[in-house]
Amino acid sequence: MRAAWTVLAMGTALGLVANVRAATPAAIEAKGAQGDVALTIYKDMALVEDVRRIDLPKGVSRQEFPDVSAQIRPETVTIAAPGAAVVEQNFDYDLLTPDALLNKSVGQDVSVVREGADGKEVVTTAHVLANNQGAVVQVGSRIEVLSEMPGRVVYSGLPAGLRARPTLSVTLDSASSGARNVGLRYLSRGFGWKADYVALFDESAGKLDVQGWVTLTNTTGTGFPDARVMLVAGQPAGDDGDGDGEAMVYPPSRSRPMGNRMGTGGDDGRETLGDFHVYPLAGRTTVANAQTKQVSFLNATGVPARKVYQYRNPWQHSAEEGESVDTVLAFTSARDGGLGDALPAGTIRVYMRDARGNPQFVGESPLPHTPMGSDLALKTGTAFDVKVQPSVEKRERVTAAEWERTGQWRITRNADGPVTYTIEEHPVYWRTQMAWKVTNARAVPVEVDVVQDGLDNGWHDTRVSAESLPGRQVSLDSRTWRVKVPARGAVTLTATIDTRY
Repeated sequence: MRAAWTVLAMGTALGLVANVRAATPAAIEAKGAQGDVALTIYKDMALVEDVRRIDLPKGVSRQEFPDVSAQIRPETVTIAAPGAAVVEQNFDYDLLTPDALLNKSVGQDVSVVREGADGKEVVTTAHVLANNQGAVVQVGSRIEVLSEMPGRVVYSGLPAGLRARPTLSVTLDSASSGARNVGLRYLSRGFGWKADYVALFDESAGKLDVQGWVTLTNTTGTGFPDARVMLVAGQPAGDDGDGDGEAMVYPPSRSRPMGNRMGTGGDDGRETLGDFHVYPLAGRTTVANAQTKQVSFLNATGVPARKVYQYRNPWQHSAEEGESVDTVLAFTSARDGGLGDALPAGTIRVYMRDARGNPQFVGESPLPHTPMGSDLALKTGTAFDVKVQPSVEKRERVTAAEWERTGQWRITRNADGPVTYTIEEHPVYWRTQMAWKVTNARAVPVEVDVVQDGLDNGWHDTRVSAESLPGRQVSLDSRTWRVKVPARGAVTLTATIDTRY
């Protein structure tokens, strides 16, 4: 059964890679002008290190570095050339495209080749007037739009400044001539990676198999063949992209299950870079332009896990009918009895086997950056047969003059002495009687964690004066009760809550 699951997950990933390879141009796979390339990829950018063997003449010379990223950040470029100093550097990002050719030809003549009535080619000279959302040309005394003219445009030569490939040009002043390794380092946008997790949950055995996949993308306009690749989980300051772990934080209220606790697992053997975790890819790999690549980084089997039913109720919330409880998958990333690794932010998709033994999708959940040793409670969906109907049974005002008789304010006016104003007040408190009807239409008993939120609200003196089941205060704002519900049965939980509002 384990082999069948491995084939399913591996087949999905390998199918994606196979499709990418089929769409990858052979020219991109070629080594090109790059040397020994290393990529350190963050959430939406990368540090590119490219060491090239260059024969430098003595004195000042202009050296060109083609095949750099088209999304290079020129202000981040550093050049390391032994025995040579950098005088000037320029990034030529005006790439050779049909539109760029027309832009460079504004004010000049081009040739338009069309087919005549006799089937022979007819060459017409056109003067390019503008290229703004389409080229406007003058042919004799007529003004025409080039896209509406049949035929093709022929240029007498390449305009100056256009490059076939993104190129960095550097002026170096070398103390001596000879070949040497020149290191080029820069930051580039257009890279990105994310983690995805595929989990197979066996509820009866209480076990979880998890495979982790890194999905790596390159939209820089440049391919990087045979590169050493390292992925960094975390967001450096200044890397202001579209979200990573921050985007994986659960939204407030009932969407976030109870039971998440960040761990202190200590050294998990994972390489770190400052405060970030590092995931080097084994061997070298080609990161082609316009490519999506998947690489496995986690394969854990038999991890202890359990399903938890959970319902979180906002303060004073009542419902006309029962509301489905959340289905929560609980496990740990600890070394002992868990996944045994730090987990980069991503999405975990959970499968369970049906009656025929086939894995079927049952839900997914976002996962934030998670240290090793953390307790995880991930909502994967809502239960069809287990519901909770909350209701405010009674709410009344309760006086409590003995709690706080008076309040005093001391005010100083100019040169006058302090004046004390004493105001006698009788605070009003509230007593709320809540009920939660928990129903179970399943053929087996269930346990539901009922959580009441909104108890604190900044007053810090809320009291639960009565409850039908012993509860546990998980925070100032939340109290939880574990309700055992028989098969095809119902249980009503009640509590009396005294508050200052």
